[in-house]
Amino acid sequence: MENKTTSKHTTFYAIGLSYKKADAEMRGKFSLDQNAKEQVLTQAKDSGIESLLVISTCNRTEIYGYAEHPFQLIKLLTDNSNGSVEDFQKVAYVYKNTEAINHFFKVGTGLDSQILGDFEIISQVKNSFTESKKFGLTNSYLERLANAVIQASKRIKNETEISSGATSVSFASVQYIFRNIEDIDNKNILLFGIGKIGRNTCENLVKHTKDDNITLINRTRDKAEQIAGKFNLIVKDYADLQTEIQRADVLVVATGAQNPTVDKTILNLKKPLLILDLSVPRNVNPNVLENELVSLVHMDQLSQMTDETLENRKKYIPQAEAIIDEIQEEFITWTKARKFAPTINALKEKLNSIKDNELNFQRKKLSNFDEEQAEIISNRIIQKITSQFANHLKDDQTAVNESIEWIEKVFQLETLSNE
Repeated sequence: MENKTTSKHTTFYAIGLSYKKADAEMRGKFSLDQNAKEQVLTQAKDSGIESLLVISTCNRTEIYGYAEHPFQLIKLLTDNSNGSVEDFQKVAYVYKNTEAINHFFKVGTGLDSQILGDFEIISQVKNSFTESKKFGLTNSYLERLANAVIQASKRIKNETEISSGATSVSFASVQYIFRNIEDIDNKNILLFGIGKIGRNTCENLVKHTKDDNITLINRTRDKAEQIAGKFNLIVKDYADLQTEIQRADVLVVATGAQNPTVDKTILNLKKPLLILDLSVPRNVNPNVLENELVSLVHMDQLSQMTDETLENRKKYIPQAEAIIDEIQEEFITWTKARKFAPTINALKEKLNSIKDNELNFQRKKLSNFDEEQAEIISNRIIQKITSQFANHLKDDQTAVNESIEWIEKVFQLETLSNE
């Protein structure tokens, strides 16, 4: 059965915003939690969009999908977040077709990440694809593209050293703590919230410091105990937050709250406190800086840290790009073939029908008609003609849509479009 959307002219777009132009506050406005992502997918389904992928991390929020106009995708984002169309226009990007494909490859392989070679993003891509599939919002194009990006990520990880050394903001935050806090083994570290970056920071801290001076607080104590059990950490109740902040030398905030959870009113400090805010939206109110004992660092600043590891990673960019080019080329060749395959198949059927009529005519006319030989020769000629057309359609210089239209007119073909 032909898809309802085939009559419309749809284009593959990537729309969104990232750390490159949008600061943490702006990214916070467009941030989509799990519930909001599901609302985007439901709304897309209801509005007849055929395939869609939603990614929302600390560093970016993006929608990839087929639409008649990119505004359909922008509307899905603004309807389900706190960001406005005006905000979007200031900081966002819209890519279409090949540019959108290229952007997706760079994002999925960590080349577009705030910290080069960060491979956490690929698990987001996989999860987002699974979500879209549940909603029936994946066609063969999106499935093939997502798999190509996952394959590129895997190969870059295995064949280059672009992910060696520091891999994320969490590692950068640990480095920052070590560089700015003396005698860290004898200092108290308080981790408030257990978002993914917070958990990774916790893991890195445990590797490099004593775990008996790290305390964990989360609004839900059960979750904190699950994490703490892995690392042998101390868990305190949410009600003890103020007391524990007083004891701490370093406070790492990694909650998933939409509004600040730490501000100056809960600080009653007797010694210096370094606060690292690893949340998007920001979870530490800048008013904490009114307290002279406080130093505050947000993940945006941490991500700008350039160290030897990151400089070293840059050497592997050309190698990673070569892998992307190779896999992307295969994908684009497949998309072209997919576009004209129905036409070539219809052409082959048409030529076979002409052949059958002609052979029937010759069979009656010629007494010594060699049917087997005629069949072989005719089939070879049909194969050569269809290959000629296929090669023309594969050519980079070919305007594929116009050529398909022309072939269908000349041979009076009826084809069912691909989805």
